Amino acid sequence: MALYAELHRHLGGSVVPRVLWRYFERNSSLMISRFAEYSEFEEFYTRPRNTLDEYLELHTLVESVQTVETLPYFIYRLLRGAYIFENLAYLELRYTPYLRTPDHLSQSERIDKMAEIVEVVGKASQISEYPIVTSQILCMHTRLPFEVNKAIIDLAAQNKQYVCGIDVAGGDSYYADRMEEWISLYDYARSLGINTTGHLYETTAGCYPQLLPYLMRIGHGIQIPLLYPELLKEVATRGQCLEVCPTTYLKTGTLEDIRQLKLVFDRCFDAGVDIAICTDNAGLHNVRLPFEYENLLTYDIINFQQLQACQDAAFRHAFAWPYSQRPVSLLNGLLNTEPAKALAIMES
Repeated sequence: MALYAELHRHLGGSVVPRVLWRYFERNSSLMISRFAEYSEFEEFYTRPRNTLDEYLELHTLVESVQTVETLPYFIYRLLRGAYIFENLAYLELRYTPYLRTPDHLSQSERIDKMAEIVEVVGKASQISEYPIVTSQILCMHTRLPFEVNKAIIDLAAQNKQYVCGIDVAGGDSYYADRMEEWISLYDYARSLGINTTGHLYETTAGCYPQLLPYLMRIGHGIQIPLLYPELLKEVATRGQCLEVCPTTYLKTGTLEDIRQLKLVFDRCFDAGVDIAICTDNAGLHNVRLPFEYENLLTYDIINFQQLQACQDAAFRHAFAWPYSQRPVSLLNGLLNTEPAKALAIMES
């Protein structure tokens, strides 16, 4: 059995439509009262949107119900599906903790509540029956003020047992007016030894080269090989990895055809830039990671050797993967080791 790593999955967009529908049926039927049956809700929830902004509005639907009380419910079902249907060995979940706190509280009270959210997510992710190595990426947000975003970085620094990095979410077209602020926040995070990734070069409106030096990985980044291939040499030199999420670009109207990604992969492979294939919002897309792999192969965007290179890159660039090898190498080592030595390795 192959085992995979997922580096870019949003907690809000990870809830598959059937799980969300059942939650609303039991706890908040008003949320789905305009849908006569489940199939109508699924079509609404997973259909393509015209723009990234329109697409991101769907996150608010889930964020409003992911609270301290309900997060264990959603995370258990997420990890169960990831283990059984996706063969994940490693999963980074990203989200904005501030947006999971009660919105009737003051800003300072909500900031204080964020630590509880991180702890609840961390403990709920430790499920012995579905042994996946998990960690959190905390997202700053374009809609939040500097004070809240800085508090999110401080929270990441204080909770490294649960948190492996930071990100910025909320649409990459909104960075320009606060660019100095984002640079200072990322510089601050790096000074604290926090791993960094960020939604950048996802759309043509999100191309900001001044942010690139502060990122260890690049969330999406597809516009670099598509529009600015001259930057690929710098990306390769820094050892940065692109987190490419194929279905996203069709759902957000960023690309018209998935085959446009062939140029992304070809130019990255030629330049020595690593790509990790990810799902982004598996629930909103109603897809799982193996489907993303299969789709890229079916459309001849990559071949099997390139797919394996991307799978290797995902483990190599994983912020919290605790081993020097990916699981298949560890399993092969066990299979080719004498039984007594293999048992010692497993027990160590």
